[in-house]
Amino acid sequence: MHKSRLSTMFIDCAPEDFERGMQFWGAALGKPIMPTDDERYVTLKGRVGAAGGIYVGLQRVAAAERAIHVDIETDDVEREVARLQGLGATVKARIREHVVMVAPSGHAFCVVKVYRPDFETGATTWND
Repeated sequence: MHKSRLSTMFIDCAPEDFERGMQFWGAALGKPIMPTDDERYVTLKGRVGAAGGIYVGLQRVAAAERAIHVDIETDDVEREVARLQGLGATVKARIREHVVMVAPSGHAFCVVKVYRPDFETGATTWND
């Protein structure tokens, strides 16, 4: 048995569009921009939606990789990857402690270990 939930949405921006993207998404969602320790990323302050809502971040990527992707947070990365593979997703890469996957629709997403203190709020329990 393990748990998972949608935790974060990343808006991938080409380097030349990053500043404009930051300004647009911060204003569009009414959230102040919060720098991070890694210059490739910024987050918007606070969650979008109710308690347990998702966080929104922007990430600098190569122009050809622009997309919006989500992170699925889980208390067992390998079990969640196996569950999602059973639904038709494939593993694209394993990077440090997370796994980049591709949905059958072609959309990339990440499976990450629990990093938010409110993980239990909104998490689904899966009977493996």
